[in-house]
Amino acid sequence: MLDIVLVRRDPERVRRSAERRGLDASFVDRVLHLDAEYRSALADTERAKAEKNALSAEIGKAADKAAAARARRAPLDALAERIAAGEARAKSLSPDAAESPLRDLLAQSPNLLDDSVPDGAGEADNPVVRTSGTPPQFDFEPKPHWELGESLGIVDFERASRLSGSRFSVLSGAGARLQRAVAQFFLDRAGRKGYLEIAPPLLVTRETMWSTGQLTKFSDAMFQDRDADLFMIPTAEVPLTALHAGEILDAASLPRKFAAHTPCFRKEAGAAGKDTRGLIRQHQFEKVELVWLALPDRSFEALEALVRDAEDLLVELELPYRVVALCSADTGFNAAKTYDLEVWLPSARTYREISSCSNCTDFQARRSAIRFRRDPAGKPEFVHTLNGSGLAVGRALVAILENYQQADGTIRVPTVLRPYLGRETISAATR
Repeated sequence: MLDIVLVRRDPERVRRSAERRGLDASFVDRVLHLDAEYRSALADTERAKAEKNALSAEIGKAADKAAAARARRAPLDALAERIAAGEARAKSLSPDAAESPLRDLLAQSPNLLDDSVPDGAGEADNPVVRTSGTPPQFDFEPKPHWELGESLGIVDFERASRLSGSRFSVLSGAGARLQRAVAQFFLDRAGRKGYLEIAPPLLVTRETMWSTGQLTKFSDAMFQDRDADLFMIPTAEVPLTALHAGEILDAASLPRKFAAHTPCFRKEAGAAGKDTRGLIRQHQFEKVELVWLALPDRSFEALEALVRDAEDLLVELELPYRVVALCSADTGFNAAKTYDLEVWLPSARTYREISSCSNCTDFQARRSAIRFRRDPAGKPEFVHTLNGSGLAVGRALVAILENYQQADGTIRVPTVLRPYLGRETISAATR
């Protein structure tokens, strides 16, 4: 949620940020108008209180206080009514009130882009920051992962379709073990880097979804139990970020770093006809999510560290990848700055996203009321929240199957995963 103080202080900066995203910036004028009404109500109330106090002081100085009180009863009652009405009006307009139109508008407005985010109109304008590894050269035509998985008997889309419909899969044998091995590898590496492993609930309340900005970001993509008003998490970012909602933390405890391996659930309502085959875009998938709660003055440094943590996994897996900086129009609603990690897929002859790492600054923390104190007597400040996939497990499986395929259809297991899987190759005979 945008900071009303920021909008008051520098509305042009907020306008520029929205316009860089390709959005209509007129919401800034609406925010300022509602804020002016709110501050006018506060001012009117304070003036009425001052007038009431002045009348009360006159009564206190009068020789016949009872007579003075009777003479001033009508204006005092009128002022009391004016004060009550003004306070009610100010409360209804306050940016902190639950039902306030000003708060709603601030909550519907996107985060302020960092100045370092490159300008651009969409995905095609995302600059490549760096590339690592060389795409493999095959002396045969590489197969897509769905053909490899089905021929090996480790991925079954047809039975999954009978069980659940489209965009689901059944992993069996070496496929299921490979998924487990990848997730365990990711979690082990996160533990080495100081992340606290969390096993969060997979169903969360509407308030939790709202507090992390997901009802805007994923409003058309979530599975919901309407009777209980609970949502299946679209990403573990939601419960991890909200873990300390409403708390005031000690600055010395920051940064706090969390990791969680969970299934994620998305309707993919806006992805009709896109990636309909294979494991790339499914309604149910697994991720290891990394979340930071950081000091505001260290959060962009933390973003670079978060990206490196995700990159290191691809380096150890010996998978070719690149890092791209999302341009202004491609940066998500919650984020001030985002890097995507894209892994090479031989069948598509291109790079595809496997992780997205974002600094959300105080945008989510303001909704979630996650604050910290620099010292015991200090004023509470909002933390900065960061999140990134470390990594998407299903997409890692895709990359492994395609980059490590051999001419006979078998799959070499990446060296770093062999202790987890207990084998060097995956074949139909040993699945």
